[in-house]
Amino acid sequence: MRRLIPATLLSACLLAALLFGAQQGSAKPPLSHPKGFFGIGPQTLVTPEDYGYMRAGGIESVRVAVPWGSIQPTENGVFNWTGLDATVAAASRKGLRVLPFIYGTPSWLASNWRTLPVDTGKQRKAWRTFIKAAVARYGPGGDFWDEHAPSVVKYESESVPIGASPIRVWQIWNEANFFYFAYPVSPARYARLLKLTTPVIKSVDPSAQVLLTGLFGEPTAKGRRGMAATDFLQRLYRTPGIKRYFDAISLHPYAVDAETLEEMVEGLHEVTLENRDRPAFYITEMGWGSQNDFNQVAFEQGIRGQVKQLRASYGYLLENQRRLNLKGVYWFSWKDLPGSCNFCDSVGFFRAGEGFRPKPAWHAFVRLTGGRARP
Repeated sequence: MRRLIPATLLSACLLAALLFGAQQGSAKPPLSHPKGFFGIGPQTLVTPEDYGYMRAGGIESVRVAVPWGSIQPTENGVFNWTGLDATVAAASRKGLRVLPFIYGTPSWLASNWRTLPVDTGKQRKAWRTFIKAAVARYGPGGDFWDEHAPSVVKYESESVPIGASPIRVWQIWNEANFFYFAYPVSPARYARLLKLTTPVIKSVDPSAQVLLTGLFGEPTAKGRRGMAATDFLQRLYRTPGIKRYFDAISLHPYAVDAETLEEMVEGLHEVTLENRDRPAFYITEMGWGSQNDFNQVAFEQGIRGQVKQLRASYGYLLENQRRLNLKGVYWFSWKDLPGSCNFCDSVGFFRAGEGFRPKPAWHAFVRLTGGRARP
């Protein structure tokens, strides 16, 4: 595989440039990037104050879970958009785009929410109905904007004025190559889901972009429980005509270090080249924990290591974003969450709890974006 600038070397060069600029009395401008490039994937409840910090820090987009089963918990019940309405409103108020990922089959359709809704006519019909309703509500000219803009909605106890910022990119499922979110793991079943989904989205919003599931880079599980991102995408491409059903690919390159992340990104990019395709590329989750070290938990590097890997990975991605057609990178996560996955408890820019206790990684991040550490 052809490699460009090693991630660690590029990070060192970028850091040196930033320090030199500071010594001269002015910061060096951040590397150019497309609008919406810097994103965040929260794992905790996000408040309007959080969105204010995000916007000040240079974050332009927030990735939001849309659990179908929670919005439509009963077969004959109406869609409950209350929670998602509040999230879209609060993000829009701060000028942030929303990237939704839709997943989770309701219990009245399948015994396991990880089951892709492709097996029965009832599942397929219900999925298409839900997708159409979501795009009709939050897409251009959607019901949500007609109902609220330019007025206000209630977000907890605060009245939130919003502007129209319709959702234009829809991510279909999460980590469909890993049993934690999809079982059984099957590129063929996921292809069937895409063929159900994309025509519905495009019928409501012809200019909408369909983003593939975020593929977990290299899960240790195999067979029906897991498949490497490159293998999953390669097999997906074998489905005749599948290129018509997506506009962008996505990777979750969790890795021991930035150099391994680079290898994962280049590997997935190579698959698209082999298949004579040039989709938009997103990284919809990326991050390292700030406690322990990689000898104890695979994706943890300690406080200083988190900063090192952040600088190196973003340095490489910014330098190569045009070649890769990279449109957005979402750091996971915003705040730590104790008791969650074995590295999620320390992967945030801020420590857990109320208020804002930033880690060094937050300050390193805002130097890359050209933002501010606080509103």
